[in-house]
Amino acid sequence: MGRITFYEERNFGGRSYDCSSDCGDLSSYMSHCYSCRVHSGCFMVYDRPNYMGNQYFLRRGEYPDCMSMGMNDFFRSCRMIPMYRGSYRMRIYERENFGGQMYEMMDDCDNIMDRYRMSNCMSCHVMDGHWLMYEQPHYRGRMMYFRPGEYRSFSSMGWGSGMRFMSMRRIMDSWY
Repeated sequence: MGRITFYEERNFGGRSYDCSSDCGDLSSYMSHCYSCRVHSGCFMVYDRPNYMGNQYFLRRGEYPDCMSMGMNDFFRSCRMIPMYRGSYRMRIYERENFGGQMYEMMDDCDNIMDRYRMSNCMSCHVMDGHWLMYEQPHYRGRMMYFRPGEYRSFSSMGWGSGMRFMSMRRIMDSWY
């Protein structure tokens, strides 16, 4: 079970709110959240309510200032990532709606262009495990969290028509 504490001010100041599950709108508990401590588990935090906007992966540790993490604003929602110890399997597709080239992955990939000669990844089907996908090779740039399910169009997920992913990483139990 994961646990995170959000603070209204930078450097863990002001009022705080403890959370052990998903929270779609942190403003229900405090006016804003500028810092946090992850006591256990892994979380995705978002700069918009209802798990929208830019996403940031957090694991156990202290985060005294969300601006130093690259956020332009403050935490507005969070999602707990459940611990997973099974196998990992995901199919990535070159085009939306599972079109174009398809490759099945069972491990991390730091560059789909180098590994698969694939210039776009615009839809996926996560069969097993929890994954982070990055817009640039070598796990850089904006990221998005994917749990088991079908994702037919990344552009319909709130990031615009040009969104694509170039590297993928499994969220392993060793990260907790």
